[in-house]
Amino acid sequence: MTIELTLDGAQVLRPSGWDAGPLAISGGQIVDNSVGRRVDLSGYLVLPGIVDAHGDGFERHMAPRRGALREASHGVVACAAELAANGITTGVLAQFFSWEGGMRGPDFAEHVFASVIDVAPSLPVDLRLQLRLETHLLDDYARAEAAIKRFGITYVVFNDHLPHDRLSEGRMPPRLTGQALKGGRNPEDHFRMLLDLEARTAEVPEATTTLAERLAASGVRLGSHDDHDAGVRQVWRSRGALVSEFPETLSAAAEAHGAGEPVVLGAPNLVRGASHKGNVSALELVQAGCIDALASDYHYPSPARAAWRLVELGVCDAATAWSLVSAGPARVLGLTDRGQLESGQRADIVVMDPETHRVVATLAAGQVAYLSGNVAARFLA
Repeated sequence: MTIELTLDGAQVLRPSGWDAGPLAISGGQIVDNSVGRRVDLSGYLVLPGIVDAHGDGFERHMAPRRGALREASHGVVACAAELAANGITTGVLAQFFSWEGGMRGPDFAEHVFASVIDVAPSLPVDLRLQLRLETHLLDDYARAEAAIKRFGITYVVFNDHLPHDRLSEGRMPPRLTGQALKGGRNPEDHFRMLLDLEARTAEVPEATTTLAERLAASGVRLGSHDDHDAGVRQVWRSRGALVSEFPETLSAAAEAHGAGEPVVLGAPNLVRGASHKGNVSALELVQAGCIDALASDYHYPSPARAAWRLVELGVCDAATAWSLVSAGPARVLGLTDRGQLESGQRADIVVMDPETHRVVATLAAGQVAYLSGNVAARFLA
């Protein structure tokens, strides 16, 4: 059930900056005139809900231990609660569809998709699905395409995680044993499978191009993950995959940005001050003006923390920084109804403590998704 409220007394982050005026909510949207009961939020900050364009931190909710695949619907509920507790009102769950097996294999992916589709309509947070397709999983392209259609998935990203340097030389990649066991395979069988996949590399360009054409024609948004350089970004552009997720270098990000293509980087990269894989720093790309969105990646608290980190470092003001986790990712996803606190937009709202920057309340489309601490008394009075 949505509510009618007017939030008074807070500092409200509008597109132009901070504003002390009231913010009214009705019918799940922001409206111009005060309505309903007034809630005094003096001493708090009110910001647009976070739009998370790519997150895979939900894996531990769906399968907290290897092989624990039953009743994932409860994991979906738990995941949505964590999203809301971190101010995320729209969350894209980025699920692998990969040769890696286990929690990244097609069986687990379809299990996750079915669970999310079953539970999401009952939750206030807007949960969306992304299928991350490994390019060399050629024999399962038809299965992936069927899943995209069956579950109404509108966002597909292409990945290539094969260790080509080692495999092209017939050498065993590092950490293969652990990877094989995670996928439920014998290490020797896993190595043979990788060699077989590597041997089919010449088939991949035509197969990905053909699949991408069909998906784009059906309205699916396409992207590529881990673009290594400008040349790789150009290749994916030619195939219609126009979102550049987590580019590894400045040249790849600049190539995408120069062509007007969205660039998504991981918020944990910015919070940590560097990529955990040694790729280009997200801070460097923000300073270069090459980022459209900061996503949670593997850590849901990071988008909000990254935005405030940019303010603390003096890189940009709060409105600009917060747009990288709200309006920016909304545009990446083609969502024109959210990301800013303006009349007619979804009432996706985050209330924060100004000193700790801790989320104390989250409303998603006008519904209470999270409420904690002393601020709860103001909403419930």
